[in-house]
Amino acid sequence: MDTEGTYGSRDTRSGGPVPRPAGPPPPQLPPRPGYAPASGPSQGNYAPASGPSLGDWLRTPRAAAEPGLWRFGHTPRPDADPDRVPDRALIGGAVVALLAALLVWSLWRNGYVPHRLILLQVVTPSDWWGLERPAAALTALAVYNSLVALLVIVGFGRLGNWREVFRRYAADHPQPGRAVRTALVGAVLVWCFVNSDDLLPFDDLALGLTPYSWLYGGTAMETRDRVETFKTVYHVVGAVAILLPIARAGGWFTLVTELRGRAKKGPEPERAPGESPADWPQLRAAGRHAAADRLVADERTGRMNDVDWVRIRRAWASVEADPSRVGPFTDAVLGQGARACPHPSGDRDLPARTATHDLLTSQVRLGRYTDFDRNPAARRGAGAAVDPACLGSSLLAVGPFGSGKTRHLVRPVVESLALQALAGKAVVVAVCAAGTPLGADEGYDVVIRPGDPSSAHDLDLYSGTDDADEAAALLAEAVAGDLPDVDARRATTALAQLLGAYRAVHDRFPSVPVLRELLDGAPGALAELRALLHTDAHRSYLRELDTRARQTGTPGDPGLLLADRLAVLDRPAFAGFFDTTGTTRPFSVRTLEHPLRVRIDLPERAHPEAARLIARLVLAQFTTGAAARTDRSLFAFLALDDATHTVTGESVRAVQRLRNCNAGVLLTLRGLGDVPESLHTALLGSVGCHMTFSGVTTWDGRLFAQAWGTEWVETTEVAKHTVFADQPLTRAVHALRKLVTGKAVTTDAVTVRQVERERWSASELAHRVPAGHAVLSLTTVRGEHAPPLLVDLTG
Repeated sequence: MDTEGTYGSRDTRSGGPVPRPAGPPPPQLPPRPGYAPASGPSQGNYAPASGPSLGDWLRTPRAAAEPGLWRFGHTPRPDADPDRVPDRALIGGAVVALLAALLVWSLWRNGYVPHRLILLQVVTPSDWWGLERPAAALTALAVYNSLVALLVIVGFGRLGNWREVFRRYAADHPQPGRAVRTALVGAVLVWCFVNSDDLLPFDDLALGLTPYSWLYGGTAMETRDRVETFKTVYHVVGAVAILLPIARAGGWFTLVTELRGRAKKGPEPERAPGESPADWPQLRAAGRHAAADRLVADERTGRMNDVDWVRIRRAWASVEADPSRVGPFTDAVLGQGARACPHPSGDRDLPARTATHDLLTSQVRLGRYTDFDRNPAARRGAGAAVDPACLGSSLLAVGPFGSGKTRHLVRPVVESLALQALAGKAVVVAVCAAGTPLGADEGYDVVIRPGDPSSAHDLDLYSGTDDADEAAALLAEAVAGDLPDVDARRATTALAQLLGAYRAVHDRFPSVPVLRELLDGAPGALAELRALLHTDAHRSYLRELDTRARQTGTPGDPGLLLADRLAVLDRPAFAGFFDTTGTTRPFSVRTLEHPLRVRIDLPERAHPEAARLIARLVLAQFTTGAAARTDRSLFAFLALDDATHTVTGESVRAVQRLRNCNAGVLLTLRGLGDVPESLHTALLGSVGCHMTFSGVTTWDGRLFAQAWGTEWVETTEVAKHTVFADQPLTRAVHALRKLVTGKAVTTDAVTVRQVERERWSASELAHRVPAGHAVLSLTTVRGEHAPPLLVDLTG
């Protein structure tokens, strides 16, 4: 199926054809990356052949989780048991119970328990218990002692909660750790059983129940051999009786079966069509069995990757909305298979992946939630991820240099949106300083480098609009939006007075040098423009020029200030950029209806003021273009790697309006001090997602703490009251206890109550967030909320 060139990006510097134009794919199909999108980073053109196959990736369940949870293969963690015994108390109780059991059994076995045989003597003949005891008496005594031993083991085992110790530290673990832990427990128990013949009465019981003739008779050597054989058999049977329940609890048999199955794994059995998403049940339900079989064959032979699957599925969704396209879609699939419905660039994957992605849910994994007391028990250890549903409410990230904003947040998010653009689901624009590691140039459709003569693309200063008022508003926001002393309305009016007149004469907007000269109020430039205007046809523009000429140089006139700010773009380094002559077709950020991957490298080092101006211009053009789109099926996203001096009052309001436009922005700051103080509260309120990295100041932390609010928590207060005794003996005991322990005798008064507490305090954000971690809170465009939680960005 062809895009007819409508999704292509253009070489905006030379007016040439689209870079990497859409066309027939290369005849030699590149190898499919044998990875699930949840695999690690890739090298080369495709990811290495590791991880589960595409079919297994598609069949892996995705949990219906809360915002921010990595859904791929996620198993919801059970809620914390309020009655769960702490580890220290559990182990301490088990050890104390074991020592008590040994003490009680030692007293019983050595005869220190008075009348210990009275129950046995009641139910047995009295002549058994004389000086000469018959064999039956010895057997009865062995049975009696064995019952007492079992009673001691079971009783103290229940008191010491030994079963819970075994379950918590051995049985409740994933394989193969579960099998290893239970095997160690079994080995210890078997060793204790084999070496406890002199301590436990079970061997005497076994000897007493064995017929006498089986063991005794013949020579002494033969009798000894029989007894040794009997003990060996007894130990083996006892070891089997001990290991069998442990093996079941440890899943030994299941693990062995799985390992043998992997070793002897044959060819994958044929599945019935329609059993999983990999079998394309949508196409089969529509009667397109041949197309489904072709795609299944490409998947099973390794010629399809995750981007192909998502791209073709999205294409089929558009075909279902327009039945007239079913025929061309089917022909394209039958002819090209996994290469059908290609991206205009012809790319089917990024040159390299550095993050973990799940294109089926459009998620990118950022890390994992730590085992921290502020994190809910259900989220501890789970993956942390973001998707367009969260990014659509925009995200603000604050952290100092070196905290990992670019490495752990910006690049994974941009990479995820670039993959979704290849699948026809998104358009992404990344703005960063030149040299920022946001991926190779081959991973983008358009790479703009203002100030670099080798740049193949240019940027449209006026966002491709024909409306002078709109172009003036965008340019005024970029040039003077960060100046609190400049009236934005007057700046827009001054620009509109000049842009409208110039376009009426030249059918285009002025270049940067010409516009600067006009704003300076040079008499020659204004007179020349006035002379080109027709008296009757352009009467309104003549009036605008006269007004501009009268205002030039007056107090409060923004023209000179606008010209001075615009001078940063009127430099020799930018001589070939921002062309308005019509010989080239500069890229417009408003082109957000096509699945493009755009990166703008700002000259942050050589021209910092120009870089900030361009960043403000791109932000203004993006927010305006996203809202003006007629087709909002693509998720539009702008990532500003450093939004220092970029955020203005108008941009804050524009960002808030993006939630209804299927678009969002990512803003990173070194600190909220890079934004005017009057905008701090408005900025935090306009974005739905917040992220603070390690090393933020307490001043920034205070604002985030206020934005995140408070929560009700249950607190326990323990008050110790000194006990005053009245009796002399009690006083003596208390004095002795104080002498030994060094503390007075007290009683505890426990008070449990509900209090309102900050989710994160400013001090905690500044000092309790470890390096490589961040506190992340998310809000989706539908209003679903995830509280601020600590995330390990390296996990």
